[in-house]
Amino acid sequence: MAASIFLFLNMGGGEVFLIILVVLMLFGSDKLPGIAKGLGRGLRELNDAKDQLQQEIHKNTGGLTEEIRKHTSEIQSEIDKANQSISRQVTEVTQVVNDEGQNITDTLK
Repeated sequence: MAASIFLFLNMGGGEVFLIILVVLMLFGSDKLPGIAKGLGRGLRELNDAKDQLQQEIHKNTGGLTEEIRKHTSEIQSEIDKANQSISRQVTEVTQVVNDEGQNITDTLK
């Protein structure tokens, strides 16, 4: 990940070394562990907050997803019923047309 950040910032090894050297000169080597610990703690808290937010969103939208799935299932069921009814009616009409066609054929003979 650090390499991708350096690529994004277009930084090479020399620039990274120079930044580390400046940080060492400003804060001193005795304060760096504390700074790193504070940064780590801050990143951990940020990740925890992100995870908590994601869980809250998932929890709040979970019911909505189930509701949508339920309505979708009901709509699909109604479509299937309508399809069966239409198919039955088409079959009946086809049978009537065939019977009338046969009657006409028999009459013409």
